[in-house]
Amino acid sequence: MAADDEVELKMAKKSKHKMKRKRDTDEERKAKKKHKKEKKKLKKESMDDSDGESSVTVAKKAKKAAKKAKKEKARKQKELDEKIVSSSAIEFYPDDLKTLQLAKNQEEEKQKAEAAAAAAAAAAAAEKKERSAANRVNNINNITLLLFYQYVEPCWDDDQFQVALKFVTDQGNKYGLTGRMRVAKEGLNCTLTGSHDGVRNWCAALRTFDGGRSKIDQVTGEKITEFAKTEFKLTDDLPPKQRFPKLHAFEVVEIVNYGLAGSRAPEIAKYGGTHLEPEDYNKKMCEKDTVIIDVRNHYEANIGRFNPPEGGAKMIDPMMRKSTEFPIWLDKPETKEMLRGKQVLMYCTGGVRCERASALLKQKIETEDDTKSLGIKGVYQLQGGIDKYFKEFPEGGLWKGKNYVFDKRFSHAPPKVEAVDRTKKVLGDDEVAKVEKIVDGIPACAADEILGACEGCSKPWDMYRGKRRCPTCGVPSLICRECFENDKAGIRKLGRDVRCDLCVAEDVRNKQQLREREEREMKEYEKNIKQKLGEKYEPYMQRKHAITRKPKPNPERITRLFLKNMCAKQMDEEKLLEFLHPAKVTHIQWLTDRNSGAFYGSAFIEVKTAEDAGSVLAVNGTTVLGRRITVKYQKPDEKSVWPVPGTEVSSS
Repeated sequence: MAADDEVELKMAKKSKHKMKRKRDTDEERKAKKKHKKEKKKLKKESMDDSDGESSVTVAKKAKKAAKKAKKEKARKQKELDEKIVSSSAIEFYPDDLKTLQLAKNQEEEKQKAEAAAAAAAAAAAAEKKERSAANRVNNINNITLLLFYQYVEPCWDDDQFQVALKFVTDQGNKYGLTGRMRVAKEGLNCTLTGSHDGVRNWCAALRTFDGGRSKIDQVTGEKITEFAKTEFKLTDDLPPKQRFPKLHAFEVVEIVNYGLAGSRAPEIAKYGGTHLEPEDYNKKMCEKDTVIIDVRNHYEANIGRFNPPEGGAKMIDPMMRKSTEFPIWLDKPETKEMLRGKQVLMYCTGGVRCERASALLKQKIETEDDTKSLGIKGVYQLQGGIDKYFKEFPEGGLWKGKNYVFDKRFSHAPPKVEAVDRTKKVLGDDEVAKVEKIVDGIPACAADEILGACEGCSKPWDMYRGKRRCPTCGVPSLICRECFENDKAGIRKLGRDVRCDLCVAEDVRNKQQLREREEREMKEYEKNIKQKLGEKYEPYMQRKHAITRKPKPNPERITRLFLKNMCAKQMDEEKLLEFLHPAKVTHIQWLTDRNSGAFYGSAFIEVKTAEDAGSVLAVNGTTVLGRRITVKYQKPDEKSVWPVPGTEVSSS
């Protein structure tokens, strides 16, 4: 047994030794394999040394760069998406009201389609194309409203302006949009309607437009577009009747008519106010030593405005009838005293009017000693205007009343308040409790809060309807339904004594009284501007088609024209030549009263070419120096001498 044990012990040791050798062999093999790989790797890297980096390193960097690019692309897309601020007009309606509203929309579209089909059957073959386009419009169930603006700096030149005008018009027609586009060398200001997809496709197309001048980012190498950061404000689910009938592109000097074109225009990039998002603006309105300037016209503020809490900001209504009055108001001593030592907030409907207004104030702070001495603590403006504020604060926030708008809605309350109002009118008072719950407890009385009053009977009213305007100053009249119907039926006529509340407050009783005051204020303002600008001074002109007006047909090649209804007190050769530019005027015969010898607002002019005459005729109906000028071709009398000797212009 001892021998057997000894043999087994030897065999066990031998087996153990073999296993150890096998483990050693496996480990050596793995080590060799690893060493081989590392050697191969080093060899490969050494072969790639001529390229400066190993292929492995390059691959890693490429992967990292691709990941970074993807992340950046996602970030940019998110940024673009955030620039589209959209909401539904019926978002806060109860389900029953939504169903009724959508059914009503479909019924309206059905009736339109039937009417269009009946008209199409009776129309001539030549009108088929037009009928087809109308039918396409009628197939849209819900309407989307687009509000946006964009200043461009530096301004487009003539060629770039034409490229931009053609692009926005062509794209608008392509996607079936309607509405108004104010197109100027300084940018765009648009209120458009169309289908849900049509509006968004148009916005996407505008994002890619380079403004007729390509730019490349020196850091990223990417193409920079004029409208890459434009904020588009959309309202979906509007009824078909709120769609504009046609698309109109207006060529204008300014996208908001402040009378601040050319050398008068403060640079927005340099002087523009600080933009605050609605939430931050809402907080600012609660701070002391703060004033809020409503940059809109008074008739807009009359039916709705911000109402800061006690101890917060103080509201200022400049009491304007039109935007051209703002620079004059800002220059008044009493205005400057209201701004002394204060934070200044500004707001308007969509934000565009605040751009020039805030820039003008900040320019004055930096360049004029009397404004600098006021110690103004900052100039801020509401990003996206009231429209965006309503999207962020659908219950109204610090807003009271209605928001006046320049589209087919005319005016509207914050979305949740609007939902209460519509529910009461359509479904009745029995649904009030239901709708209050749906819109987070907005009281039903909020929809009954009316700030304005009828100019005819003084009862609470906040809806501008009809075409009546103040007989004294021409702003829209706030007339209730009852007074409007009584006037229409001849029961109680609205006479010239029924004026807007601003004319009543200022005791303005006729147009001449208002015009004389405006001319006096404008003359004083122009005197100050001329002193400040010196040689850069350009007289203020409110001109239609002043940028690239298209000459009217002139088949008889007439070069003599008759102008009338000019401002007799202010019009002179310098102003008239500026107004008619680029047409070349060679002679001006000012017509005077036979008895007094005073100029009474009419003149004959001679221009260099027939094309110049067509260009002058294009300004017919344009307002300049407060008067709407009439222009017409006037052949010279064969028996008279024309041009009259001594009528040559000084610059000819």
